[in-house]
Parts: sequence; C-alpha cells; structure tokens
Amino acid sequence: MDEKSLKLLEQLIEMGTVYAIDILGALLILIIGWIFAGWARRLTLKAILKIPKVDNTVGPIAANFVKYAILAFVIVAVLAQFGVETTSILAVFGAAGLAIGLALQGTLSNIAAGIMLLVLRPFSVGDYVDAGGISGTIAEIGLFTTQLKTPAGLAISAPNSSLWGSTIINYSRNPQRRVDLVVGVSYADDIDGAMAEMLALMESDARMLKDPAPQVFVTALADSSVNMTLRCWVNTPDYWQTLCDLTRNAKVRLDEKGYSIPFPQRDLRIISGAP
Repeated sequence: MDEKSLKLLEQLIEMGTVYAIDILGALLILIIGWIFAGWARRLTLKAILKIPKVDNTVGPIAANFVKYAILAFVIVAVLAQFGVETTSILAVFGAAGLAIGLALQGTLSNIAAGIMLLVLRPFSVGDYVDAGGISGTIAEIGLFTTQLKTPAGLAISAPNSSLWGSTIINYSRNPQRRVDLVVGVSYADDIDGAMAEMLALMESDARMLKDPAPQVFVTALADSSVNMTLRCWVNTPDYWQTLCDLTRNAKVRLDEKGYSIPFPQRDLRIISGAP
C-alpha cells in the first residue's frame, strides 16, 4: 500500500472515530433524555393528583406536556451534538409556535379556560348552573367544551371560554337554599290570621329546616292585595319540589280557612248627565 492510500485510510479511520463518538453521544443523550422525560411525567402526574380540587383530567394532560417539552429539548441537544446550528432551529420552532398559536387562538383560549374550570372547579358534574345566559345541569367538563342538559332534555355544548369569561351562578353548590313565595290576600281579610295559617303550614312540612326557622311577613300593600312573603330554608335537592308543593298548599289552606287570593280588579264609575 502506497503512502497516499495510507493517508486516506488514516483520514477515514479518524472521521469514523469522530462520528462514532458523536453517534454514541447522541444515543446517550437520547436515552438519558427519554428516561428523564418519563420520570418528569410521572412526578408531575403524581404531584397534580395530590391536589384535592384538581380534576383527574388535568393530571395526564399536564404530565404529557412536560414530557414532550423535555423531549423537544433533547432533540435539539442531539442535533447540536452533530454540529447542527440549533439557533436557527429554535427560531423556526418559535415562529412555528407563534403561527400555530395565532391560528388556534380560539381553540387555545378554550383549552386554557377548560384547565381553569377543571382546576378551580366553580361547578362539578351534576350541578345546575347559569353562566352567560346558558342554564342547565353539567353533564361533562372537557378541555374544549362543557356539555349541559336543560330541564327540557336539550343538550347544550358551550365553549369553555364563554363559561369562564362570564358570571357563574351555581344553584347546587351550597347544601341549603332559601324558598321565597309571595301570596296575596284581600284587604278585607284578617292579615294576622292569614299569616298564622301560612306559618303553621310551613312548620308542618318536614322538609323545611328548623334553623333558620320559617318566616311570614308582609312585604307590600299592592293595588288589589296585601302581599305576604313565605320564607323557609330547605336542603338544595328538595328546593323545586318544596316550592311547587308550598304554592299549591298555600292556595288550598287559604281557601279552607275562608281567605281570598284576589286578582287585579278595577272599579268604573259612570257619571251620566251634563254638568
């Protein structure tokens, strides 16, 4: 073998050694990065699931985000191992991320709102809520939309951003609710007797709580009636049925005791003859 061939062979061996070291270094970075990403994912998932108010849906999503973010940096480190200029790659990633973010602005806002709804939990599945003019029972809380069911059986799919950006009234969150019912009696009736009858009616219903105790008080001297407000507290699941029953039973009790519930009336006087 001549001198020229020996030099060429030496160069090939030297290049192979250098690239072999780069390849081994890249493989080592990949293996360590993959192990670290998996460890970080498990640690993140475990930490999030320990938070009592966080929904179980949030944990896997956040853990996967941490894992893939670490893997992205690992890939950049592998490219740098082979001498690739990573500054331009990071710039491309940044520009691509910005473009995707602008294109998916509405979708990303729904995802962010969904995460906030799952973390802060202003409502849970089964709660009856009113938010942004949308009323219904929560059927499912997703990352993009929240599914509701109306009392009429209609299904509503509401974007999370519309719910998170509005005032949320949760009718099911508190364990007790107050029932208010306005009942009118005639001006000719005994108002004290009517109030006593309504108070006895509420006290006889086992669904009405003793503390706070039921109350009856006059709230208005209307055009055709003296209006009483019947007020009591019940457990939240009993609210609607108690209100319906109280409305019916108040009418029946007042009829039985001889009290009248007046309807709007107007007296007309006809004056005949010229002045």
